[in-house]
Amino acid sequence: MRTIDIHAHLVPQSLWRAAAAGKEWHGFRHEPGEGVGVVVGGGKRSAFASPKVRFTTEERLKDMDAQGVDVQVVSIHTPLFGYHLDPAQGRQLAREVNDEIASMTRERPQRFAGLATLPLQDVKAAIDELERAVTVLGLKGAELDTIVNGEQWDEPKFLPLFKAAEAMGAVLFFHPQPQHNFMMTLTTRHGFFNSLGVIMEDALVVATLIFGGILEACPNLKACIAHGGGPACLAMGRLDRAWETRPEARRHIQQPPSAYQRRLFYDSVTGNEAALRFLLDQVGADRVVLGSDWPFVPWNPSPVTWVQGLASLTAEEKERILWRNLEALLGV
Repeated sequence: MRTIDIHAHLVPQSLWRAAAAGKEWHGFRHEPGEGVGVVVGGGKRSAFASPKVRFTTEERLKDMDAQGVDVQVVSIHTPLFGYHLDPAQGRQLAREVNDEIASMTRERPQRFAGLATLPLQDVKAAIDELERAVTVLGLKGAELDTIVNGEQWDEPKFLPLFKAAEAMGAVLFFHPQPQHNFMMTLTTRHGFFNSLGVIMEDALVVATLIFGGILEACPNLKACIAHGGGPACLAMGRLDRAWETRPEARRHIQQPPSAYQRRLFYDSVTGNEAALRFLLDQVGADRVVLGSDWPFVPWNPSPVTWVQGLASLTAEEKERILWRNLEALLGV
């Protein structure tokens, strides 16, 4: 059975070349230390949780083979988005990363597809780079953070980006920064920034896309949320209740929030079988796609084997998750 993974990160080889030369990489610098060290930029430090971040393309392919993954949809490691940079530097970062991802897809078109990163500190530049990435480089869309320099996605200035992505048929994959989410302002205990903070950010972006009227304004937008959308679908009853009782919740949408949740796609990184089963029951098997969070989740033995072994999923559901939905969504 064919397998396609939408959630596979890249630390660009250009960053490692800069580190080897003792140079900064678009405002980021690598500091050696335990394991693979840390990357520092924008006043934040991010540790690399897996030695696989240094893998060459050939090493990545061997790891994919071991995990039974035929195609990875490659996107940047999220601490490197660079939204804090000045617009010109942000655009340089995005172009260099997107060129590297595109090179991987050209050299191994049967094994890789790509998602761009965008200089979202300048929305016009982001639209221009998305167009270049899709129409010139052949990438399938873009990976986006769940927030941009403190601003939510329902700010009016972002709507032209969504309109442009809809017109291009570009897929937008939303993924929060694990070590830089709002949970860090509440507590740094127990690793909650990663276990809870990430999925709360996922749920927030689902709610924002719905309540902000983005899915209303862009009915054909192709958007996928990482980590199964977090607890968003679990909260739909409460969100519907807010829409029914609070005028401000009805400002941009004509239907209850639950009517929009099936317009989104969600990856399978839910943490356990019960959560994935619930997600499938809420949104349908045609809206869930395979994700691994490569190389940061220690799947045992692989995300593919995990899905294949779930007793609560039908054979058709497994087939849809493992390849059919992404083949249709991405055209790969």
